[in-house]
Amino acid sequence: MSSPPVVTSLRERARGSIGPSVRRLRREWQWRRAGVPARLDRAASDGFDHEVAAHRSPIFRELAGVDRRLQENKAVNLAIAAARLDGIVLAPGQRMSFWRLVGRPSYRRGFKDGLVLRQGQVDEAVGGGMCQMTNLLYWMTAHSPLTVVERWRHTYDVFPDNGRTQPFGSGATCSWPVLDLQIENRTAATFRLSLTVEEADLVGAWTSDLPPVNTYEVYEAAHLMTNDLPGVFTRRNVLRRRVLDLAGNEVDDELLAVNEGRLMYQPFLEAGGSR
Repeated sequence: MSSPPVVTSLRERARGSIGPSVRRLRREWQWRRAGVPARLDRAASDGFDHEVAAHRSPIFRELAGVDRRLQENKAVNLAIAAARLDGIVLAPGQRMSFWRLVGRPSYRRGFKDGLVLRQGQVDEAVGGGMCQMTNLLYWMTAHSPLTVVERWRHTYDVFPDNGRTQPFGSGATCSWPVLDLQIENRTAATFRLSLTVEEADLVGAWTSDLPPVNTYEVYEAAHLMTNDLPGVFTRRNVLRRRVLDLAGNEVDDELLAVNEGRLMYQPFLEAGGSR
């Protein structure tokens, strides 16, 4: 027998009010269990003379149907987060958590409503746009000897590949506090993170106190688009990376990620490519 509507409503309200607290407690427990520090030391760039990985990504993009205000607000949100992360030092054995260092986005802390994706649809929420920073951090870390220990893939492919310069699935989504990005230093070197928000770009770099012994090339090993149901398309791929010594010789080939996302646009499928 179904519950009376008033009881169902009360249950939904209780679930909605208790849910965020439970998620926060679960994340706090995970941080403590994994030894993730609430703060990391900061250092000037002196002594970190070896660039390991660097990247920049444009903050503003021409997106059909998306209010530019949301992208302008995203730039504000990114600047607040960058101020919490710029200059942090990751020593051997340490782990960093994106959300533990940045903290909960809120209006009180100056965050604004930015673009977010809900079930593949464009929406807005306080702190929106932070995925651009976790995307950049993940991409840089994939080109370094640091280890990504928690990463969440995007479950939707929202925009076509026009202008795409990186393989599909080479980013990391985030959502406070459930979807975190965590990076661990399992090397003997110490790394410094730099992050700045320029007029039109988010710019980052990992530098180290020791010279690198390898370079890295991330590549797409497999790619497939399938037509699973009428009008429902799924995109899949595998990301790997080649590990090269300083002479350019390949010394390893590692699996990075297996990605899958539902397309929110109609793809062009080659003959015979629907399965």
